[in-house]
Amino acid sequence: METFFEHQVKELYAKADNIINSFFMAKRKDGHSELYIPQEFKDEFFSLVDKVNLSLMEDKDNFYGYFLLQMSKDIRFDISSPTAVNFKGARYVIYFNPIIFLNLNIKQMESTIKHEILHILSRHLFRAKEFKDGYSTLAINLAMNIVVNTYLDHLPPYSVTLEWVNVNYSLNLLPFKPFEYYVEEIQTALDLLEADEDTADESKDEADNAQDATDHDQDEIIETEYNPEKTHDLWAESDDIDEKTLQEFTEKFIDNAQKGSLPNYLESMISSLKNSKGELPWNLYLKRLLGTVESNKKKTITRRNRRQPERLDLRGQLRSHKAKIVVALDISGSISDQEFKHALREVLEIVKNYNHEITIIECDNEIRRVYTVKSAKDIKDRINISGGTKFSPVFEYANQHKVNLLVYFTDGKGEEKLLTIPRGYKTLWVISGKGDKLSLKEAYGAVKKLKNIVMKDDSLNMSDVKRDGFSMQDQESMGI
Repeated sequence: METFFEHQVKELYAKADNIINSFFMAKRKDGHSELYIPQEFKDEFFSLVDKVNLSLMEDKDNFYGYFLLQMSKDIRFDISSPTAVNFKGARYVIYFNPIIFLNLNIKQMESTIKHEILHILSRHLFRAKEFKDGYSTLAINLAMNIVVNTYLDHLPPYSVTLEWVNVNYSLNLLPFKPFEYYVEEIQTALDLLEADEDTADESKDEADNAQDATDHDQDEIIETEYNPEKTHDLWAESDDIDEKTLQEFTEKFIDNAQKGSLPNYLESMISSLKNSKGELPWNLYLKRLLGTVESNKKKTITRRNRRQPERLDLRGQLRSHKAKIVVALDISGSISDQEFKHALREVLEIVKNYNHEITIIECDNEIRRVYTVKSAKDIKDRINISGGTKFSPVFEYANQHKVNLLVYFTDGKGEEKLLTIPRGYKTLWVISGKGDKLSLKEAYGAVKKLKNIVMKDDSLNMSDVKRDGFSMQDQESMGI
């Protein structure tokens, strides 16, 4: 027998459908392009949302219900997911597309609300920006959705899960990995897929483009189906606010939502957020920089060939990067041999799947030694010479040798102005733990503090796979 809630959902869906049809008719008649949503419909719809929220608050995960109470709510027929969020007017706003949302049962409605709140707790609204230059929107969205959906039951049938991505992109992604791991692997698969699609029939593209032009205005107003590539488009409409301030608002929302005990995964996620200083660490930032440097594909035996996956004798390809890297060490500074060797091992770990070439430069007020490394065993003990500090000689070398990336380890004490301006490559300054800040007035690159962050092992201990008792090691990295 149909429940009252289910009956209310059906009635609301019919009214939402009438709103869309009325819009289409008005548009055909006079070119009107604004979708009018009656206030009566809004009141009825949010009355139903209140019932979903009441169900959340009665659940053991009532944190989500109390978090939702603090959020503003709005209706958007132009979003391609049941719900979406952004930050406007000093609070988080959750948006609903009635046509997609009302096709769900109440448990699925709860999950899609939880989904948006988990994006907030994972700091995805800001973390996605760190990757937009080197990775596609689809790869970023899929990676983030894998992370948050790992913790959810009763997902809508079209939800992006680890299993769905593995099947649809011929991958073998592991569970409980950080966002950065997923986005890199997915982008590799998308790059290979794009190469296949480049051979598609051009006449079909022309026909599709003509249809797209016809439907363009309509698609900007109405979305009736889930589209993973567009699910987070509303994030771009958030107020322009720095990450520190946004985190302060987020922590207030969290504190007001904690009315009892929390599941272990939520406790760990909230703890990571509160301990985060809102800054991508140097090693993850280096990985992002590598994503912006193109080169030839590198063959790998760890992934099957996309075009002929049944041919185990054919090697697949990893995403290509030109990793001609110079790693400079300020030997006059306070960075220890142990710190530098550990950091360089992290560099080697990060670039191991790229077509890379690493050159080490030891420098104080001049370049003292230059050598190449292919593995950790090639790292030499630092030479025992210590003069003053000048950064310019390293930049002269980098300019002359046309490098793609310069990573400079230093305590930060040196010149105030470079005599040689870097040309055509990225620069990452890594300040040692004893250093304070970079002396240069213009860094010409990112400046990060040296923090020893252990790279996650890709192996999985199956005893750690559990729904409600995750250790901190199981948690998706918050970029601390």
